Amino acid sequence: MTDTAIHPTAFIEPGAIIGEGCRIGPFCHVGPDVRLGDRVVLKSHVVVAGHTVLGEETVIFPFACIGEVPQDLKFKGETTQLIVGARNRIREHVTMNTGTSGGGGITRIGDDGLFMAGCHVAHDVQIGNRVVLVNSAALAGHCLIEDDVIIGGLSGVHQFVRIGQGAIIGAVTMVTNDVIPYGLVQSPRGVLDGLNLVGLKRRGASRSDTLALRAAFQMLAQGEGTFQDRASRLGEETESPYVRHIFEFVTSQRDRTYLTPGQN
Repeated sequence: MTDTAIHPTAFIEPGAIIGEGCRIGPFCHVGPDVRLGDRVVLKSHVVVAGHTVLGEETVIFPFACIGEVPQDLKFKGETTQLIVGARNRIREHVTMNTGTSGGGGITRIGDDGLFMAGCHVAHDVQIGNRVVLVNSAALAGHCLIEDDVIIGGLSGVHQFVRIGQGAIIGAVTMVTNDVIPYGLVQSPRGVLDGLNLVGLKRRGASRSDTLALRAAFQMLAQGEGTFQDRASRLGEETESPYVRHIFEFVTSQRDRTYLTPGQN
């Protein structure tokens, strides 16, 4: 464990694998089936339990509880996992649970995420890269969160909901249906209220792509036929990779409904 520093009050159970250059602070508890990548930092009073992998350079702040068993009455103690990618920032009092056998057995977090104080990531959730959960946001079981999503503070996402790449959820929003890529959802009962234009600008979307997305949103809002019909026509009428992402997102799964423009 080259250049690794473990505070004398920390408890590292036999079997845990600690990477090079890790920093484990006072009163941390690392379970026997945990693997810490290189240069992981546990500030203090951090619990890492279960069959959990933390990617390199991830930093966890005090009183976070990572890898404990799911809050699911169907869970019967089966062996499941939590896999967290590299360079994540997991702030105070965050909870992340392992998966369940009925949900694939793995809760998975991508790279370069920011999970602010008090967030919750439930069993079998799949989170992409560069995702931000603001203070006290909560993801219920089996959610799928694609890359570059921002979920505002005190928001809740219902189980099995998918949120597409680049979408943004405003603060204090309850999201009960799938959200298209690059969508903007806000209000106490989430409404698809437009596009995440700020996020598109930050990711370097061209003016032509932004205009194409605006036109696509208008078609979804006001076009003829069902929402699925309107989304299907997007794939036939666009060359924009952003619009095509919406088309593929909507048409890839038909057993759930979507937040649609103006839906309350």
